[in-house]
Amino acid sequence: MKILAVSGSLRAKSSNTMILQALVDLAPDVMNIKIYDGIGNLPHFNPDIDNENALISVIDWRSQLQNSDGVIFCTPEYAHGVPGVLKNSLDWIVSSGEFMYKPTAVISASPTPDGGAKANASLVQTLRVMMAAIAEGTVLSIPAVSAKLNHENKLIDPVTAIALRSVLDNLELSIDGSLSKQSSME
Repeated sequence: MKILAVSGSLRAKSSNTMILQALVDLAPDVMNIKIYDGIGNLPHFNPDIDNENALISVIDWRSQLQNSDGVIFCTPEYAHGVPGVLKNSLDWIVSSGEFMYKPTAVISASPTPDGGAKANASLVQTLRVMMAAIAEGTVLSIPAVSAKLNHENKLIDPVTAIALRSVLDNLELSIDGSLSKQSSME
C-alpha cells in the first residue's frame, strides 16, 4: 500500500512532521509511507492558471495523490483553523478529483490541551466535501505534543504510539475495502 503523508507545517522541526515520521516507523510492513514535502512549492491557487499548462508543482501534487492508495494529513492549528499552506494545497485539487473516495486519515498535533481539534474538524469537513473516504478510527487529535517528543523529535509517548498505530490499522482496513470494491468493479 502506497501512502502519501502530508504535514500542514512548513517548519523544519515541525512536531506534525515528526508525528508523520513516527507513523513511518510504526507502519505495518504492507504500508509504504512517503512524506510529501511539496505543498510549500505550490503557488497561490488561481483558477486562471489551472489549465492544460498547469505548473510542474501542481502536476506533481496531483500525481502523488493519484498514485497513492491512501493519504494521511497531520496538521497544526493556526487561529482555530488549518494553516494557509495546507488549505492552498487542497484548493488546487478541489475540482480535479484526486480525493474522490480516497481512503484518508486526519491527525492534528498541538501543544494545546485540545490537540488542535478545531483545525482537525475543519480539515475533516473540507476533505469530506472533496469526497475523501474518512473511515471510523482514522481521525486523531494529539494534545500536548511537545511533551510526547524528545529532544531529537522522536515520539516517546507509548499511548500516542498506540493511538497512531490504531489510525494506521483503520486506514489499512479502509484501503483494503476500497481496493476490494475496485477489483470487483473491474
